[in-house]
Amino acid sequence: MKKTNDSSKPVVRSPKSVVHIYTGDGKGKTTAAMGLALRACGAKKRVAILQFMKKGDSSEIKAIKKYKLPIDVFTFGIGFCGILGDKKTKSEHQKAAEKGFKKAELIIKSNKYDLIILDEINVAIDLGLLDIDNVIDLLQKAESEKQKVDIVLTGRNAQPKLKKIADLISVIKKDKHYFDKNIPARKGIEF
Repeated sequence: MKKTNDSSKPVVRSPKSVVHIYTGDGKGKTTAAMGLALRACGAKKRVAILQFMKKGDSSEIKAIKKYKLPIDVFTFGIGFCGILGDKKTKSEHQKAAEKGFKKAELIIKSNKYDLIILDEINVAIDLGLLDIDNVIDLLQKAESEKQKVDIVLTGRNAQPKLKKIADLISVIKKDKHYFDKNIPARKGIEF
């Protein structure tokens, strides 16, 4: 809390949504978001995770289901649009991303959650699967309706327009990665 110059009373911020961005070329953006989900869950906060690009078969999602954590998970990915062996068309990926975005709109408007993670949404925007202006409008509506929700956007290549409205940006930078030594992704570490 900030203190004003003319009084010792703290300035209290009104309830509002807070936008977090975890981006960069380093490993750990989704991992950081999942850690935040676990922390929020431990604090009895209501958590929703919406995955763009991913199919919902990663180990963290399996753990949420196996241990029946009170975290709602929605997956809309059908692969990574031309990478990691994906052969689906851009149109198919776009339909899946748009379906996920519609669900994100409903979830944010529901005012049911304290933390909403939009995993890999930055990638969906960067690949042209989602319109950045629609995403910004949604985030601004959450703000204008005075919702008290934290919304986390993960993925590489967060766009400057998104960064401008974010309240927190963590850039995870790669200095070194074992992928560069041809060590493949490993279950429980990358997925």
